[in-house]
Amino acid sequence: MSEDFKPASPYRRYRNSDTDLESGIGRVGNGSTDDDDEGTSGGPFDIFRTKSAPIDRLKRWRQAALVLNASRRFRYTLDLKKDKERKLLLAKIRTHAQVIRAAVLFQAAAQGVDVPGSPLKKPPTPTRTGDFDISQEELSQMSREHEISALQQYGGVKGVAEKLKTSLEKGIRGDETDFLKRKNIFGSNTYPRKKGRSFWRFLWEACRDTTLIILMVAAAASLALGIKTEGIKEGWYDGGSIALAVFIVIVVTAISDYRQSLQFQSLNEEKQNIHLEVVRGGRRIEVSIFEIVVGDIVPLKIGDQVPADGILVSGHSLAIDESSMTGESKIVHKDSKAPFLMSGCKVADGYGNMLVTNVGINTEWGLLMASISEDNGEETPLQVRLNGVATFIGIVGLAVAAIVLIVLFIRFFTGHTYNTDGSRQFKAGRTKASTAIDGAIKIFTVAVTIVVVAVPEGLPLAVTLTLAYSMRKMMRDKALVRRLSACETMGSATTICSDKTGTLTLNQMTVVEAYVGGKKVDPPDDKSLLPPELTSLLTEGIAQNSTGSVFLPEGGGDAEVSGSPTEKAILQWGLNLGMNFDVIRSSSSIIHAFPFNSEKKRGGVAVKLPDSDIHVHWKGAAEIVLASCTAYMDENDGIQPIEEKVLDFKTAIEDMAARSLRCVAIAYRHHEGKDVPTNEEELSNWQLPEGQLVLLAIVGIKDPCRPGVRDAVQLCKNAGVKVRMVTGDNLNTARAIALECGILKSDADADATEPNLIIEGKAFRALSEERRREVAEKISVMGRSSPNDKLLLVQALRKKHVVAVTGDGTNDAPALHEADIGLAMGIQGTEVAKESSDIIILDDDFASVVKVVRWGRSVYANIQKFIQFQLTVNVAALIINVVAAVSAGDVPLNAVQLLWVNLIMDTLGALALATEPPTDHLMTRPPVRRREPLVTNIMWRNLLIQALYQVTVLLILNFRGKSILHLEHDNADHANKVKNTLIFNAFVLCQVFNEFNARKPDEINVFKGVTKNHLFMGIIGLTVVLQVVMIFFLGKFTSTVRLSWKLWLVSIAIGLISWPLAAIGKWIPVPETPLGELLTGKIRKQRNGGGD
Repeated sequence: MSEDFKPASPYRRYRNSDTDLESGIGRVGNGSTDDDDEGTSGGPFDIFRTKSAPIDRLKRWRQAALVLNASRRFRYTLDLKKDKERKLLLAKIRTHAQVIRAAVLFQAAAQGVDVPGSPLKKPPTPTRTGDFDISQEELSQMSREHEISALQQYGGVKGVAEKLKTSLEKGIRGDETDFLKRKNIFGSNTYPRKKGRSFWRFLWEACRDTTLIILMVAAAASLALGIKTEGIKEGWYDGGSIALAVFIVIVVTAISDYRQSLQFQSLNEEKQNIHLEVVRGGRRIEVSIFEIVVGDIVPLKIGDQVPADGILVSGHSLAIDESSMTGESKIVHKDSKAPFLMSGCKVADGYGNMLVTNVGINTEWGLLMASISEDNGEETPLQVRLNGVATFIGIVGLAVAAIVLIVLFIRFFTGHTYNTDGSRQFKAGRTKASTAIDGAIKIFTVAVTIVVVAVPEGLPLAVTLTLAYSMRKMMRDKALVRRLSACETMGSATTICSDKTGTLTLNQMTVVEAYVGGKKVDPPDDKSLLPPELTSLLTEGIAQNSTGSVFLPEGGGDAEVSGSPTEKAILQWGLNLGMNFDVIRSSSSIIHAFPFNSEKKRGGVAVKLPDSDIHVHWKGAAEIVLASCTAYMDENDGIQPIEEKVLDFKTAIEDMAARSLRCVAIAYRHHEGKDVPTNEEELSNWQLPEGQLVLLAIVGIKDPCRPGVRDAVQLCKNAGVKVRMVTGDNLNTARAIALECGILKSDADADATEPNLIIEGKAFRALSEERRREVAEKISVMGRSSPNDKLLLVQALRKKHVVAVTGDGTNDAPALHEADIGLAMGIQGTEVAKESSDIIILDDDFASVVKVVRWGRSVYANIQKFIQFQLTVNVAALIINVVAAVSAGDVPLNAVQLLWVNLIMDTLGALALATEPPTDHLMTRPPVRRREPLVTNIMWRNLLIQALYQVTVLLILNFRGKSILHLEHDNADHANKVKNTLIFNAFVLCQVFNEFNARKPDEINVFKGVTKNHLFMGIIGLTVVLQVVMIFFLGKFTSTVRLSWKLWLVSIAIGLISWPLAAIGKWIPVPETPLGELLTGKIRKQRNGGGD
């Protein structure tokens, strides 16, 4: 039935494009940045845009990653297998529903009964359910099978409403008793959801780490051998301590992962909580979709989601996209012949009211949602890149562990490994087999533990940790993240294409100027200055040509006006002129409507009067409506030719626009009733007459700029992000608002000719693709733009920029989807726009958009802090153990100690550094380039200084510790334990102090704001306390001894030196060119030189 849908609809054009709105896949147009033109070149981890990334690219990086625990590593990435199964199941369910419906109809037709529209069908006998004269089963059957005959035999929509005790005009009573009664009898608008993973599931997944399993096996073998050789009292310590350490790592990991899961779960629930208007007790109120009940009257407009199954009460040009239910991109026109509406579908065009008949699990959408599990996994570009970093580090770590293993085995079995008393640990033919095996297990355990430390399994997961933290905090800043990747991508945004109305302005509109009867009316709502006939036509047009409504409280009081801000402003002006909304609505009827759309910038209705006369009313952008007028009504109710006044009207429009007023014109024309189609089908295809209009009024609507928007725009400029205004208003209005907001700096900028800084949508549209790319760079303001112009601008900008774009209308969906970050408005945004977006700005405020940029940069910065910290630990731990193993045949850091270091580094380190709140300093930097290396030159400088310092000091202690600490005369075994305990203690405290350094990689003052981060301080405190407990009370488990207060001071001093060292290091200049590029450049030069 798509042929019934108006060809002019931009929604249909979007649906027929390459993009599937429901699945969110595909691309609109062919615009792409160089970041997207990856093809199959580059490494497997070079995915800079995961939004709509090809499946083969996603498979490629998964296969290339070095992973120790796949279930944990890939938990928050898209499960490609499940996603495929989900799509197949969805298709089966849809097909099954269609087959069942067809089978029922076929069977009914064969029996000669129950065929929709058949006169043979017996009238159904309604079953009384409580206070209602119809049962849930009867409503479900009628809606599920779309039985027109059943609807007619219940008395049509009016009859069903009576049985449901609902008024088609005023809705349900809406009191608590009525609400609960309907919920208990007909059900709530919810469906069973799959329960989230339990804590035990996370514990099990943490146990599946390959290296931890190997360590558990080694611990079990060591335990068995220890008990056999030394008895249960002493022999269980070695194996038991490793087992306990592994258990602690598993539990802490599981707790951290479980907390993240709960955060994501609550955010997902928030995403599904759609808010919409219902009519209750005669007034429109906003409710959650979960609070919709059977009997509710729901107003629908373009872009809305149908919240439940229902029947159309009244509508004009109402067209529904049913692809979410049927799987087919088909727009279906709804009228009295096809009145059934299905939950989950979107309103593609028009507007109307529906009566809710089924909710929740009693709808096909509810059954569909209950049958499939939602997989919210989605990898982010940073996550993919970190997997690459982790893989590289892991390979190096595996190589180091293998070297350590081989060297220690060779030294052990050749008799070059000695006990603390100087005796050889292994003597061929003399050492017992159990002793030899025990020694080999210890060596193997150390090697495996090096792998545990070396492979940064927590590094990619740190992204989800910081994203979970950031998303929760962003909710407080009025931003709801729908796609994880958008949160971090926003940190790379170089330009923001922002709407004007409601984003840069308050969206609180009032009519402040009016030209009526060919002259300016001052004040604009003084009805005594207007002639009666003109006032009558004007108020008729305002009341009928509106999707808003007016509610007059029964007890008196001010009228409650609802609708879009523009509608509310004009309705309020009409009320001030004496308009009686309900009387006008009831005395004449709308026979056809052309809903306002952003392509034509106007909307109109044909109204049938009691005397059968037809009035066609139009309302829209002033200069566009004015161009269609041939006459105007003067102050004496006379119709005058417009030619003599057209320049005056244009001047008035330009003058209002220059003062940042939105200009709207209201016009009408008389139409002969005989020329209007009487057939419903012909009427639905009838084009409203657009020419020869009579101008009634031009109004100027004031929408003030948001407080603080100028500061927010300036903040973006300081951060290297260019703000561009894209608006449907005319150029003069756009120019005035841009000056007020600070997008244009001065009047000189505002006077710049197109296409320098300011351009009209149609002029930009007319340019060639290559020319559009050039012009797009210079544009600051685009006026009179259509959604397609916005899309073309986004495509042109994405060649060189990371583009964020705001949008609220259904027609903005293509641009929102095409942009790197689509930002939908939470208050004025339609459901279609929200579903196409990546982030929803809950308060519609541009300042909140800037906060999202700040949080995006914070995500990237926090990950870099964690990388710097983790790499420092990795490099230091690996070098210390390798050098000691190769030179002395022993390692100063044993398995239990390394597991504790791993816990500090991976889980606790990620919690401390990945949850740093954003700072103002982030907004003084330029945007992070997508291809910028994760480890910057500054980070290399910092981590190499710290690692070199730690390695030097601890190796000196390892080889000269006994003499430095004056332990030569002590018992050899005790002296060795004191030395190794000091190395372990100093190493851990170095990481504690270095964690402060990692907070501010490029700032001298690393303590700024530290006390505000309570989690960071708590983790630092916990780490220190646990370290003290380990040294003092858990010596048996950690193979340590208690240290004297002097050695504690030495340990603290070694750690403390890292602070001044870091401060001095930050004065060392680093080249701007990334280290990787410098090295590859030198290699190329050497090759070229050799070739010559």
